[in-house]
Amino acid sequence: MLLDRHRSLLLVVDIQARLAPAIAGAETVIARTRLLLEAAARLEVPVVVSEQYPQGLGHTDERLLPLPEGARILPKIAFSAARDEAIFAHLDRLGRRQVVMAGMEAHVCVLQTALGLKEKGFDVAVVADAVGSRLPERRALGLERMRARGIDIVDSEMVLFEWLGEAGTPVFKELSRLIK
Repeated sequence: MLLDRHRSLLLVVDIQARLAPAIAGAETVIARTRLLLEAAARLEVPVVVSEQYPQGLGHTDERLLPLPEGARILPKIAFSAARDEAIFAHLDRLGRRQVVMAGMEAHVCVLQTALGLKEKGFDVAVVADAVGSRLPERRALGLERMRARGIDIVDSEMVLFEWLGEAGTPVFKELSRLIK
């Protein structure tokens, strides 16, 4: 499955102020997620951001702000955003069946959300360079388990170029500068 910007949405899972400092490679995760957010904004891909128990873990990391126009931030208590009624209803209403995911932690909330969305009929792609866990081995296990369950594991450049579809356009020139 190639990602199509007209069928995709970007789901950013729990990249929060009090969680980010504990994540191995958090700077890369945040930088790659920022790239995805900028591409989504420019290519009109809807953005949904979840926050796990924001009273305890804080709100979305300020390095991801401002979010693209129209992005929705939705709190959750369930580890899987697919199990949260408000988040799932919002994702379903968007009518986009490809979910591109970034977030924290790869072996908990990202894993459970990806598996839950796949079970509910979505095509899910997890962006490996935009997900993290406190320990690198837990991140690796989460990615391995998702891949074994049929989740596409991609990187941010794959997403960007698949969403673009072709070179030589003004938007290609603009967005390709983000990866140089």
